[in-house]
Amino acid sequence: MKTKVNLLIGCLLLTMLILISGCGKDNDAVVVDFEKTVAVERPMNSVPDSAQLKVAVAAMISPKETFVYHRQLLDYIGKKLGREVQFVQRKTYGEINELLGKGLIDLAFICSGPYVDGKEKYGFQLVATPQVQNSHFYRSYLIVNNISQFKGLEDLRGRIFAFTDPDSNTGKLVPTYWLSLMGEKPETFFRKTIYTYSHDNAILAVAKALVDGAAVDSLIWEYYHHKNPIFTSKTRIIRESEPYGIPPLVASSTIPFELMTKIRGLLFSMHQDLQGQTILKELMIDKFIPPEDRWYDSIREMNLKLAVLEK
Repeated sequence: MKTKVNLLIGCLLLTMLILISGCGKDNDAVVVDFEKTVAVERPMNSVPDSAQLKVAVAAMISPKETFVYHRQLLDYIGKKLGREVQFVQRKTYGEINELLGKGLIDLAFICSGPYVDGKEKYGFQLVATPQVQNSHFYRSYLIVNNISQFKGLEDLRGRIFAFTDPDSNTGKLVPTYWLSLMGEKPETFFRKTIYTYSHDNAILAVAKALVDGAAVDSLIWEYYHHKNPIFTSKTRIIRESEPYGIPPLVASSTIPFELMTKIRGLLFSMHQDLQGQTILKELMIDKFIPPEDRWYDSIREMNLKLAVLEK
């Protein structure tokens, strides 16, 4: 396992070095394509579509890492429901939203930003929200290399900055909003911006000084800092955002009500089951709780303020 992880990290670093070293002095954003669109499926045995549960996980962490960390959770859900689980991944948050809207997947763990942006357009509905350290909120962390002299966002003027996904709340919207309050825009404030398409890749880029700064999901930074701080220990948090509702589990509008009820029931009681407790502990989740749409109002307000500031 360690060999595979090291190989993955090496490939990521090589890709970033090649792309960043080729950056000119223009202000165009560069897309760092760490992973092609990935579709990962659990083994199927000619199971009818009606007995399958198609679940997507947005790549808030790199695809292979996402599969490893969520496999047990999805297997647990499938076993409890008596259904085969088809595990689907896509590189961008926007692709997951479109799959939900078309009814091509049943459930998806998505980022809070895409939930706010896509709820009305795609008609998906809240299913459950993880509770972490007795809270259903998380933040955006502005991070820099721990040996750098940067103390605030202003110090990153003219530097190279990593965003995670164009639709990410903590990895794109928040730092863009912070800049707008300063009367600035990413394309003119930074010398160069890149997209890493996952928060762990952004942490890695900062730790290796491949970029000067990044904005990342606090849950993911804290997870790695607790589980394996080899890279987070080489970063330093210089700013934290206000709290936002934790990325939720949502369902397509096409999912049957009875099935939705069963899924909610097993998730809300998962922390009371011995196997469920073990899986949740590994994911650093206390339990799943009934979500409330108002938890995401602060993101909506930020979107509105940003639209006004950019006029």
